[in-house]
Amino acid sequence: MRREASAGSPATAEVRVASGAASGVASGMAYIVDDDELVRGALSSLLRSIHLEVRAYGSVEEFVTAPRPADVPSCLVLDVRLRGQSGLAFQKSLADSGEPHIPIVFMTAHGDIAMSVKAMKAGAVDFLAKPFRDQDMIDAVVSAIERDAARLEVERSVKDLRAGWESLTPREREVLELVAKGLMNKQIADVMGIALITAKLHRGQAMRKMDACSVADLMHKMQLLGLGHTTR
Repeated sequence: MRREASAGSPATAEVRVASGAASGVASGMAYIVDDDELVRGALSSLLRSIHLEVRAYGSVEEFVTAPRPADVPSCLVLDVRLRGQSGLAFQKSLADSGEPHIPIVFMTAHGDIAMSVKAMKAGAVDFLAKPFRDQDMIDAVVSAIERDAARLEVERSVKDLRAGWESLTPREREVLELVAKGLMNKQIADVMGIALITAKLHRGQAMRKMDACSVADLMHKMQLLGLGHTTR
């Protein structure tokens, strides 16, 4: 790592991290995988200086077997060339496993354009050549953690929406499907063979359970759940 222009760098990143406190981006976890102990130590100190929790490992095998919290915004700072499984191979294995994707910041002393393009196409946040400036690493890690925080927020929203959908009665689900298709209350009552007042009651109760303030909001939430107009 190069330290020129790093005076004040941790403070700059700290402001970025702290500014997201209200949206849950203030805290995060940085995982470091590098087989060079000196690099692990230097990176750990750098990232702790911006108030991130840091865990460092000498191999991908150590990282894989270590417990990791699932609900904390995280990123993985990964060396490309490692003893055993390489960083690029590990990136592919993570993608193939179907696990929630942890944003990766690659670093290497031997990188080339083809390697960096391959990593970025596979979803890496950044690809830094050693020696890199402290601020470049800080910016990459904070960006990765912000990306993961956004993913977690979407997952939490979908979980809440799924709970709302599961709380609906079969009639309420049927009404919402018809609402999402653009039918008015009278049309819904005719299609379902129920009284208009009953259709209105089902619709109001279902919209409340889904916390939907409009038809557009309902359609957006149903799309997030992958329901579309075809759910039964």
